[in-house]
Amino acid sequence: MKRIVIVGAGQAGGRAAEALRGAGFAGEIVLFGEERHEPYERPALSKAVLLGEQPPASTLIHPREWYVAKHVELRTQARVEAIAPLSRTVITDDGQRIEYSRLLLCTGSRVRPLPGAPESRRGVHYLRTIEDCERLGAELAPGRRMVVIGGGFIGLEVASSAVKRGLAVTVVERQDAFLDRVLPAEIASHVESLHRAQGVTARLGVPVTHIHGREAVESVELADGSEFDADLVVIGIGIIPNTELAESAGAASSDGVVVDEYCRTSVDGLYAAGDVTNHYNPILERRVRLESWQNAQNQAIAAAQNMVGEARPYAEVPWFWSDQFDANIQLVGVSEPGLDIVWRGDRRGGKAVAFGVADGRVRLAAGFNAGAEIRFARRLIEARAQLSPRRLADTSVKLKDLIPDKAARRSLAA
Repeated sequence: MKRIVIVGAGQAGGRAAEALRGAGFAGEIVLFGEERHEPYERPALSKAVLLGEQPPASTLIHPREWYVAKHVELRTQARVEAIAPLSRTVITDDGQRIEYSRLLLCTGSRVRPLPGAPESRRGVHYLRTIEDCERLGAELAPGRRMVVIGGGFIGLEVASSAVKRGLAVTVVERQDAFLDRVLPAEIASHVESLHRAQGVTARLGVPVTHIHGREAVESVELADGSEFDADLVVIGIGIIPNTELAESAGAASSDGVVVDEYCRTSVDGLYAAGDVTNHYNPILERRVRLESWQNAQNQAIAAAQNMVGEARPYAEVPWFWSDQFDANIQLVGVSEPGLDIVWRGDRRGGKAVAFGVADGRVRLAAGFNAGAEIRFARRLIEARAQLSPRRLADTSVKLKDLIPDKAARRSLAA
C-alpha cells in the first residue's frame, strides 16, 4: 500500500497513526484534523485542565516533532469535504484531491445543541475542545452561580470541578435520574448522593424551557415554572456522531457509522474507529456505539493493525472512568434494561462495586474507589461467569477467585 489517509486528528486519529508506524507500515500517512492542535485526549478538559492543575499541552498525544520524525503528514485546520470511493480519493476544502490505498475515518462527534439556547450570550458554554475549556475555566470564580444542563458524565464532572473552585452549582436533568443512558437507576442514585453531599442542587425529571438574560445569562427557567439564578450555564446533553462524510461516500450508518468487528465499513477500503462507529462487539454479542477514551484509542489501534496486517477482531469489554469529587468511578460492561443490582463493599464508606446481573451473568460493574476490583470484574464479564448474588456480594471471597479461567486469574494476579 502506498498511502493511508486518516480523517480526524483527535485521540483516535492520533493513535491510529502511531499504530500504523508501530505495525511496520512504511508508506505515506496523511492525517487531517479540523482543529489547530495536534491530536489530544479530552478527558482532562473537564477535570484537571479545567481546574488549572494541568496545562492544555499535557493532553497532547505527541508533540508536533513526533509526527515529523515518524513521517506522518499532519494537516491541522484542514477539512476533507468528500470521498470518492471508486477512485479512492479524498477531496479537501481547498480543492486538493489525494489518493489513498485505504482510508480510516476517525471523525468523532460534536456536542448536541440545546434547542433555543442563546449560544452567543455571555456565560453560555459547551465543553468539547481545548478552546471551550479555556473559555469556561476563565469564568470559574468563587461565589458565582452555575447551572449545568445535563446530568451525564461531562455535566457531572464540570459540576464537580466548579464546586472545587467555590461555585454554587445546580444540575438540571430532564430524565428522572443522572446518567440515565449508562447506569441503572439504583447505581445512578448513588452518584446523585455524592453530588448532593457536596452541596450540588439536583433537579431531575424537568426540562429547561428558557435561558434568560440580555447580554449575559441571568437565570434558567424550567418547565415547572421554577427558575434558578445563574452567572454561568454549561450545556452537556450528549454528542452527535459525525457520520456525514461516511454517509456521503455510501457507507451504512445507524446511530454511527456501521462497522464490523474488524472496523470495516460497508465501502471497500474504508474503515472507521472511535466515537463515530456503531460496531459489533463479540463479547457483548451485540452492536454498540461507545463514547469513551478506551474505545477511541483501542478501536483505532485495532483498525490500523487490520488495515496493514492480518485481520483480528476488536473485542474488548467497554471501560470508562470518571473523577467526581473524591470518588474515582470506573465502569465496565454496558447497562441494559432489567438488570438486578448487587452491591459489594460499603458504599457509605466510599469504596464499593455495584454489579448489574442478568440471568446470573455479570453484564455491568461500577466501581467507586475500587479500581483494583474493576479489572477482575472485567474478566468476569469476559468469561460470561454465572454467579449467585450472594457470592458476588461476599467480600470474604476475593473477586479474582470467582473468575472461572485459572490461567487468566494467574495472569491478573501477577
